[in-house]
Amino acid sequence: MNINFTYLPGDGIGPEVGAAAMAVLEAMAQKFGHTLETEEHLVGGAAIDALSSPLPDETYASCEKTGAILLGAVGGPKWDHLKGADRPELGSLLPLRKNLNLYANIRPCKPYPALLDRAPLKRERLEGTDFVVMRELTGGIYFGDKGRDEAGAYDVCRYSAMEVERIAVKAFDLAMQRKKKVTSVDKSNVLETSRLWRETVIKVAARYPEVELQHLLVDAMTMHMLTHAQDFDVILTENMFGDILTDEASVLAGSMGVIPSASLSDGSTGMYEPIHGSAPDIAGQGKANPLAMILSAAWMLRLSFGLDAEAASIEAGVEAALEAGQITGDLGGSLSTSQTGDWIAEYVKN
Repeated sequence: MNINFTYLPGDGIGPEVGAAAMAVLEAMAQKFGHTLETEEHLVGGAAIDALSSPLPDETYASCEKTGAILLGAVGGPKWDHLKGADRPELGSLLPLRKNLNLYANIRPCKPYPALLDRAPLKRERLEGTDFVVMRELTGGIYFGDKGRDEAGAYDVCRYSAMEVERIAVKAFDLAMQRKKKVTSVDKSNVLETSRLWRETVIKVAARYPEVELQHLLVDAMTMHMLTHAQDFDVILTENMFGDILTDEASVLAGSMGVIPSASLSDGSTGMYEPIHGSAPDIAGQGKANPLAMILSAAWMLRLSFGLDAEAASIEAGVEAALEAGQITGDLGGSLSTSQTGDWIAEYVKN
């Protein structure tokens, strides 16, 4: 099979973790008899420096053509002086999500046994945790009207019933494949958008009589996620709440460096990236943990190309690396970024 995708290394540690993931993908292709057809392009700060745009036309054209995007990370203090859509993140990630209709962001939380004792929470708080956050990604306050006037600043939060319905359908469909429970998170005691959210989710739930629906306010959820993590299966929420809750969930996994994410549209279009940032303070030092990037590549194989066995081989390689301690220093190992990628590549190949 010809696996055609767009590779965007990005900024900071992005190119380093990306190179490790590419080494693993090459090993996978060799093992399973596939061909990688990679279209590599600049994005974010690197694109600003080279081409004066965080999302050059050729980068977007490639993303639109392949419909499968593997992204490292964007941004860093070097570009903090820029405003609005001239910034790496606002000028690349948001338009990619919006224009490619990547409205469903999925982030898993299932702690690896090898990392249970590295997490800041007690082992008994973590064992048995296995949930997925389904975050709406193209609506809400991040995409509403924003600006300043003589009185101050404003950011408008707006949702349509259609936007809520389609992400809710994704969540309930996923729950049907898992433990058949959806926890919808909102702030319906205060926000009108959350009242619409809750009403719409209830209507969608009626189509899925087998799935249990639970509602939690976002402030309560921040507590329950850390104290009763095992209670959750699919957590459904809006854009800003999801942004915050998924970073909190990284504490349960033991490290932000092991969590991949997928931003999906309808069909096979998707963008795959680690949830961590560009970490410019360690860029170029070979210290960056590539596991989340490697797992994001596995998700791309599964969700955009339907290659379940190939994805599973990579995921098994990551778990084996963790069990064997063949990992970077942040997780207690002694390998560099590239050495970690090479170890997993060899595992996949053999």
